[in-house]
Amino acid sequence: MGHIEFDQLLAEMVSADNLLIVQDLDGVCIPLVKDPLTRVLDPVYVWAAKKLEGNFSVLTNGEHGGHRGVNRLVETVLGTSHMPAKQGLYLPGLAAGGVQLQNNFGEISHPGISQAEIAFLSVLPSRMQTLLEQRLPAILPKLTSAEIEYQARVSIFDTELSPTINLNSLFSLIPDNVNIQQALQITLQELMDELINNAANDGLTDSFFVHIAPNMGSDGVRERLKPAATGDVGTTDFQFLLKGAIKEAGLLVLINNHIASKCGSAPLGEDFDVRSAPKTHQQLLDLCLNNIPAEQMPLLMGVGDTVTSNPCPDGTGWLRGGSDRGFLTLLQDLGKIYNHTNRVVLVDSSGGEVYRPTLNDKELKGISDSEDPLHFDVLVPGGPSDYVALFAELAEQRSTN
Repeated sequence: MGHIEFDQLLAEMVSADNLLIVQDLDGVCIPLVKDPLTRVLDPVYVWAAKKLEGNFSVLTNGEHGGHRGVNRLVETVLGTSHMPAKQGLYLPGLAAGGVQLQNNFGEISHPGISQAEIAFLSVLPSRMQTLLEQRLPAILPKLTSAEIEYQARVSIFDTELSPTINLNSLFSLIPDNVNIQQALQITLQELMDELINNAANDGLTDSFFVHIAPNMGSDGVRERLKPAATGDVGTTDFQFLLKGAIKEAGLLVLINNHIASKCGSAPLGEDFDVRSAPKTHQQLLDLCLNNIPAEQMPLLMGVGDTVTSNPCPDGTGWLRGGSDRGFLTLLQDLGKIYNHTNRVVLVDSSGGEVYRPTLNDKELKGISDSEDPLHFDVLVPGGPSDYVALFAELAEQRSTN
């Protein structure tokens, strides 16, 4: 794949006059854990992000605000809830897949979202808990009613714009029972389908979709489950997202905003957001090519951890997915059409509490394949700690360059 070393990446990014780093969070700079409320952010990373202000944005399916948001991690690691807003130490960029925009002072907006959609999402966690409590006894009959209630409660992430059910706690009860793990995955998919139908009944037919992670790509209608297997639990997260809230479109929003801040006008329009963006990869490329002059397009460095590739069961090809694959591929292809050496960085997130395929496998099984159109320029097998060190070094060199 033509991997380059850290030193070459640093040299290229430090010398770039017009640079935009677009980076996922969980699994990249934050180790993956079974309970996201126990996540820890390194203070070195927070201060490095501040040094890269104007050249750095996050792009995450998580959220900025709320008790589960990354802003709380920033406040916790700095030991204060006041300093980040005063000094602009929050992480700027897009969350909830692209519908929650924040600057580094923690000022949040929700471009393109209706009040009806927000109202529906606000009651979703309680609906999720009720439906999960109804379904779990049939799959885990040995659990008491109190244990069912507890497992349902800890499995639901009550985020504002992306309510999620996570299977890690339930899977920990049955670590070696693949059949029950698969049954839970299918049950969660059916539960989410019911909630999508509830939204349609409320007049929100085209408002939402279900994002699952890890996944095996899309069948054109919805994302494919990655079934649990021996040594690989597969899909663990079922996330209720607003349609259009995909990272590919989010990448274009970040580029548009970056150019606006540098040049004084937004080439894709002042009101451009993920929900008004084109839907296909080629359309997104064409939108850029037709509206963004080459001299305004920044050099891009994309960083993620969730990329998957698995053989089709019938042996006819590959099922490729992962929540970072789309935006990293778009970033790579933008480099080609603008003749930029954009760089794709992949961080190994297998060292946390959640199983993931590892970069230590030289063939990148479960991550990539020999025919994969997405190529990784830099691999970070040491995981988030090594990436944070690389990120901090980049920030330091650019600040003194």
